[in-house]
Amino acid sequence: MRRKLFVLSLLVLALTACGDKSQPAPGAAAGGQQAPPPLPVETAKAQMLPLGTGFETVGSLRADESVVVRPEVAGKIVKIGFAEGGRVAKGQLLFALDASTVQASVNEARVNLETSRIAFKRASELVGRKLVSQSDFDLTRAKLAVDEARLASARTMLAKMELRAPFAGQVGLRQVSEGDFVNAGQDLLTLVNLDPVEVDFSVPETMLAQLQSGREISIAVDSYPGESFKGSVVAIDPVIDPNSRSARMRAQLPNPDSRLRPGQFARLSLSTADADATALMIPEQALMQEGEQRYVYTVVGDKAKKSVVKTGRRIPGQVEVTEGLKAGDEVITAGQTKPMMFDGAAVAPMGGQAGQAAPAKAQGG
Repeated sequence: MRRKLFVLSLLVLALTACGDKSQPAPGAAAGGQQAPPPLPVETAKAQMLPLGTGFETVGSLRADESVVVRPEVAGKIVKIGFAEGGRVAKGQLLFALDASTVQASVNEARVNLETSRIAFKRASELVGRKLVSQSDFDLTRAKLAVDEARLASARTMLAKMELRAPFAGQVGLRQVSEGDFVNAGQDLLTLVNLDPVEVDFSVPETMLAQLQSGREISIAVDSYPGESFKGSVVAIDPVIDPNSRSARMRAQLPNPDSRLRPGQFARLSLSTADADATALMIPEQALMQEGEQRYVYTVVGDKAKKSVVKTGRRIPGQVEVTEGLKAGDEVITAGQTKPMMFDGAAVAPMGGQAGQAAPAKAQGG
């Protein structure tokens, strides 16, 4: 009997041992697999930083006034009244076309008008004495009106035979010579006003409140290294570009010596209304984008959290966050682009940059 009990006890112990081996070991995942280790990442704190004293962008210079001189009628050039590359006054003769035929039409219209005036004066006297019918008098008056219109038309055509400067400025290189026959609408000359010059540029919509008309602007061009030229904002386009979310602006700069030329590439610096302002900034490498949505990964506990954000201005290496974060939040700056990163992933912060940046000029975001 004791032998049977001993054998039975051995069988129970064996079955118990087999049952323990079927349980997962501590720390093992379901199915016998180990849980993935935390993803190493670098982080930085979101913090309030100075925005600096201005905004930087680029633009192209343009003339304050610019026109391509073209004739309205065809004709032969008989006179050129300017020197290439020189300055001209408003109303100065630029080109004169052969006007002999048009002048003859003016002379004929003038004679016809004088005849009609005499006839109308005579008819006015006779109709009062009932010596001319009312219908004949009306015809005489109508002919006078027609001849007046014909003379005015001929004089208008005669005026088109002279091309004069619509404003004072500098002329370029002419494309024709005296004796050339030109067609209506043909390019003959470019006339520009170089004082002042203008520069067109774009700013993000988030900067509009800081860049009203009259704001000071400074530009630099490659032609004059180390020099800057001062001006001010004169106009802001009321329509925001829906694609770039930016607004076009225009500034004017004095240019009395004509050193600045239309078409030059310019680097612009603008003063803003918030020279002492600060903003919540994060390292720009922390920012990610998917379609129109911008987001970052923050560290909460030992997990990654995806946070949708809205951004504003930039300073070198930093971007402003206007919504979605608060000061002190720990954002992931390296490791967030790896395929195994997701909302809720286990992470192991390894330190990294502190997110500091010296005050600098803000840029469009």
